Amino acid sequence: MNCLAVLTCSCALLLLVDVQGGLLPPCDSELYCDGEILRQVQTAKLFDDDKYFVDMKLRSNPEVVLSAFRNLTNEFPNATLPPSKLLEFVNRFFEEPGTELEPWSPPDWHDNPAFLQKVADQSLHKWAEKLHILWKSLGRKIRSDVEQHPELYSQIYTPHPVIVPGGRFRELYYWDSYWVINGLLLSEMTDTAAGMIQNFLYLVNRYGFIPNGGRIYYERRSQPPFLTLMVESYYQATQDKEFLRAALPTLEREYLFWMENRSVTVPVNGTEHVLNRHHVQVGLPRPESYSDDVELAEGLPEGAKEKLWMELNAGAESGWDFSSRWYVGGGGQNSGTLRDVRTGQIVPSDLNALLCRNERTLASFHSILGASSKVVHYEQAAARRMKALEAVLWDPDRGAWFDYSLVTNSSHTAFYPSNLAPLWAQCYSQPTMSDKAVEYLKESGALQFPNGVPTSLKESGQQWDYPNAWPPLQHMLIEGLSKLPSEDAQQAAFELAQKWIRTNHLAYDRYEAMFEKYDVNGDGKPGGGGEYEVQLGFGWTNGVALQLLDQYGGRLTAQSSRVSSSSFLLLLSLPSALLIV
Repeated sequence: MNCLAVLTCSCALLLLVDVQGGLLPPCDSELYCDGEILRQVQTAKLFDDDKYFVDMKLRSNPEVVLSAFRNLTNEFPNATLPPSKLLEFVNRFFEEPGTELEPWSPPDWHDNPAFLQKVADQSLHKWAEKLHILWKSLGRKIRSDVEQHPELYSQIYTPHPVIVPGGRFRELYYWDSYWVINGLLLSEMTDTAAGMIQNFLYLVNRYGFIPNGGRIYYERRSQPPFLTLMVESYYQATQDKEFLRAALPTLEREYLFWMENRSVTVPVNGTEHVLNRHHVQVGLPRPESYSDDVELAEGLPEGAKEKLWMELNAGAESGWDFSSRWYVGGGGQNSGTLRDVRTGQIVPSDLNALLCRNERTLASFHSILGASSKVVHYEQAAARRMKALEAVLWDPDRGAWFDYSLVTNSSHTAFYPSNLAPLWAQCYSQPTMSDKAVEYLKESGALQFPNGVPTSLKESGQQWDYPNAWPPLQHMLIEGLSKLPSEDAQQAAFELAQKWIRTNHLAYDRYEAMFEKYDVNGDGKPGGGGEYEVQLGFGWTNGVALQLLDQYGGRLTAQSSRVSSSSFLLLLSLPSALLIV
């Protein structure tokens, strides 16, 4: 692919770039996104987690708090408060996080949803009942005061209650909610699922897109756009055409945002292909990880700091925050450290596979509603994207769709589960491509681990790398394999489902908790690494487990053999130096 050149799309909403064309802060708040109070509190590390401070509620109007801070800093050298005075100030003018939310038990929860009858193993059946109950503990409702006095909160108001991920993630999150909603629908909680979708529709109508999560400091970045697939899941469960009809214009508005603000044009042999990327024009530290971002940029020139923070924001938008997947160091090919993150300069396989599936789904929605011209429009868009995926990302020799670097004009060929995302999206033109992709997966070494497929084979210390395995990536891989006609692929899907359910079940037995990620080597061991401690709860983990129990419940067992015979043979054939450290 050394013939490629790249032209970036110049389209941008005014929301994302100021009138001078410069970079913006994460939001317009002088308290939660920019300014001296944020800088001094976060760099003083008054709290173990930077997110704690920016989730706190104000006790007084912002103008009062800002004025009081200015007056207080005038009494100290360099207008900098010592930590003890700073903590006194915070305690005087801020309340602890969580006061903006109240517990909420979903009224449509009930015992014995039908999917439980599919789970034959008695231990797994009892566990599935407990997972079903967990929805009640993750329900939250935003207090009315947030709508009436939004200036006092970082919380973004949404009109309907939500199921939150859990732990430090007190608010709704975008792509997490796809697997949460699928789990809710299996639990026959259609009203709760509908309310969550309506919240996202509300956010698109307010912002033009869906922020990363339900805080104002996420207002200028999104996450992988799963809203169209949420509506698809809901429609498949309810056949509610009026819900679909009402939602469709908003789904198209979100799609337009991604095409106008997150696209690049890549010429290949005289043909221009439009693909998408994560690209956030915010040039300041992320408020919820402020001290980490400041420390990472220490010693860099101001312009380089802005570029690094912009790339970190893009990495957060990807959902993979952070991973060697986004590194472009001096050696290329995902080399380097977090300082070498270049998320906005990488064309990701999974984002484009998702948008391909969205385009096909939008076409199907218009077909259901009888709008034939729109059907043609989105079918053509999907066909163009499939052609682009195969021209730019597909490697016929290796048998996978690799991310493409706009820095080096080359493919990144390291293993990540995202290399197989077009299988999940069914966005490929020839059956032989899926056969090659299955062989690629087998030969990659990623199937050798007893507790799932790792997020990479590189141990970088980042949480979206080895040895962590994440629920959405397991599910996308399993779903993609299970859709293929070959018995080999379907058996691989089942074996991965068995491994994943077993490690989730073991962890629950040991800790009475579900975690956001797991270690592929330790039976029931939570994952680690990254910017914060592993979180429990956990919305998308519950949703994925319920989906796998629904799909394979008649065959799954709580006590499976550690490695199947086919996997054992594969293990014997692996090279000794598999992992890159």
